[in-house]
Amino acid sequence: MKVKDLFTPLFPCTNLRAYKEVEGEEGLFIFSRNKQEGLKMKAQASVKEQTATRTGADLLVEALIEQGVDTLFGYPGGAVLPIYDAIYRAEGSFDHILPRHEQGAIHAAEGYARVANRAGVVIGTSGPGATNLVTGIADAMMDSIPLVIFTGQVAKGVIGTDAFQESDIMGITTPITKHNYQVQEIEELPRIVKEAFHIATTGRPGPVVVDIPKDISSMVHNKEIDSDFHLPGYQPTVKPNPLQINKLHEALVEAKKPVVLAGSGVIHAEASEHLKEFVRNYQLPVTTTLLGLGSYPGNDDLSLGMAGMHGTYSANMALYECDLLINIGSRFDDRLTGNLQHFAPHATVAHIDIDPAEIGKNIPTDIPIVSDAKAALESLNEKTVKALDHNEWMKQIDQNEAEYPLWHNQPEEAIVPQWLMQKVYEYTKGEAIVTTDVGQHQMWAAQYYHFDRPNRWVTSGGLGTMGYGFPAAIGAQIADPDSTCVAVVGDGGFQMTLQELSVLQERGLPVKVLIVNNQALGMVRQWQEKFYSERYSESIIDTQPDFVKLAESYNIPGYFIDSQEALEAELPKILADDKPAVIDCRVLQKENVYPMIAPGKGLHEMIGVKP
Repeated sequence: MKVKDLFTPLFPCTNLRAYKEVEGEEGLFIFSRNKQEGLKMKAQASVKEQTATRTGADLLVEALIEQGVDTLFGYPGGAVLPIYDAIYRAEGSFDHILPRHEQGAIHAAEGYARVANRAGVVIGTSGPGATNLVTGIADAMMDSIPLVIFTGQVAKGVIGTDAFQESDIMGITTPITKHNYQVQEIEELPRIVKEAFHIATTGRPGPVVVDIPKDISSMVHNKEIDSDFHLPGYQPTVKPNPLQINKLHEALVEAKKPVVLAGSGVIHAEASEHLKEFVRNYQLPVTTTLLGLGSYPGNDDLSLGMAGMHGTYSANMALYECDLLINIGSRFDDRLTGNLQHFAPHATVAHIDIDPAEIGKNIPTDIPIVSDAKAALESLNEKTVKALDHNEWMKQIDQNEAEYPLWHNQPEEAIVPQWLMQKVYEYTKGEAIVTTDVGQHQMWAAQYYHFDRPNRWVTSGGLGTMGYGFPAAIGAQIADPDSTCVAVVGDGGFQMTLQELSVLQERGLPVKVLIVNNQALGMVRQWQEKFYSERYSESIIDTQPDFVKLAESYNIPGYFIDSQEALEAELPKILADDKPAVIDCRVLQKENVYPMIAPGKGLHEMIGVKP
C-alpha cells in the first residue's frame, strides 16, 4: 500500500492534517486519521465530482495564485471565515502574516509594496475589520501605493439592515481608492480579482478594494468561469506625445538655469537608471521630493537633496531661481511648493506624469507630458545630446551648497538626532531600508540618510500617518529579507502600533526599531514653539513605558542609549546583528528641524538657515 500526502482537499470537510491518500488494489480511497473507521470512496468517482465543486473562497484563492501572490497580510473574522478556510486548505500557497491590528496589516502591506514594487494584498473582515483599514487605504491612495484589499461583508440578504458587523465599506472607501468593487455574483469573482490587480498596478498605482459578502465566498460553484476582462474606460497613457518631447528638448537646449525635480513616479516606473542617464548627459542639477528620495543617487555631485518645507537651501533656491523646471513624477504637493505665488516664478514648467489630473492642478504647466516616467525618459535619452551653456548656474548652485549646508549643534555628550541619523547612515553604509513614522525624525532621516538607490526609503508622505513606520518595516523586511531594515520612529508614533512587536517575536524578523525619543510629539512641539508662543499644549509626553522592558516582554532584545559614547559603542553591533531589536535612543527634546518654510511663505523664505 502506498501513502502520500493529500495536497488538494477533495471535499469541504477534509484538511491537510487529517487526511491522506491511500492507493491500494481496489483504487484510491480517502481515510480519516482522526476517524479510523473513516470515509471510503473510490477515487475516480469522487475526485472528478469534488474538484469541480469550488466555493467562492476557493475561486478567490485560485485567482490570487494566478496573479502570482505569495504573501498575504490579514486578520480573520466572521465574514472572512470561508476565505481563511480556503487559505488553510491551500496550505503552502501563501505566506500569511497575522498582525495584531488591521492597521498593522495594511501599513505592512504598504511597506512590502514599496520595496517589492508589486501589489500588497490585505484581508480584513467586515465592520470594524474593514474600517480599521481605512487609514492605510487613504495613505496608499495619497502616495500611489499599489494595494488590493479584500474585505468581508455580511450576507447579501442583510446588507443595508445594520446587521452585526456591517459597514458600508463601498461608501466609506469610494473617495480614497482608485476603484472599489462589491461582488454580487460568484461568477464575477475571478474577473474582478484580475481587474483589481490590473487597476492597482498600472497607470498611477493605487489601492483597490474588493468587498465580498459572506454568502458569495461560501457559495458552491461547479462550472468553468471566464476571467477575461476589458476596460474601455481605463486606458492609461503610457507613451509620451513626441511633439511634447521635442518641445521639452528644445526648452532644455535654450535654458540657462535648468533643474530636474524627481518624484516617486520615477521609482514606481522603475526609471532611476534612465533618470541617471538623462541627468548626466546634460549635467543637470537634481532635487527630489520626500517620496522621490533614492530615485537619483543622494551622494552624486549633481544631487541637491530634498526640496520643500524641510529641504536643503540649495534645492529650494534652485527651484525658486530656475528658468526651466522639469518635474518627473511629482504632483507638486503643498509641502514641496510652499506659497504657490513664489514657486518657480521665472521658470518654464515641464511636467511629466502618468496621471493627467495632476498636470496643471497646482502649478500652471507650459509643457505637459502625460506618460510613464520611464517611457518619457527613454524618449528624451534618444535625442541628440547638445552641449548646454549653464556653467554660471552650476557655479551658483555649488556656492549655495558650500555656503548654506545642512547644519546642527553638537553638544559634548548629548545625542542630537541629526548626528544620530548620520551615524545610522555610516554604520549601515547607506545600504539599509529605512522606514519612518511622521514628524521630526522623518525629516532628519530624509535629510541625513543619503539614499543612493530606489526602494530603500519607505515613509508616509501625503497623509502623514503616525504609527506607519514600524509595521511598514515588517512588510519591507519580508519583501527583502536579506537587507538590514531600520524602523526610525518617534516615541509617540511607535506607541500607536507597537503591538506588532508580536510579529517580530513570532517570525524572528531582524527589524531594528530605533526610537528617536525626545519625550515629546516633536513636530507638534516645534510648531507650538515657533507659531504658538511656546504654548506646549499636550505635546510633551512626561510618562512613557520602559521600552527596554517592553521589548524584553516580547523576547526581543532592548537597549537604552543616552550618550554619544554608548551610541558609538553599541549601535554598530546592534545594526549588524541578525536579530530584531528595540533601541530607546534619548535625544535632545528641543532640537528643531531646519531649514523650515513657515506656512504661507515661499521657497526662498526659509528660516533656520546658517552660513
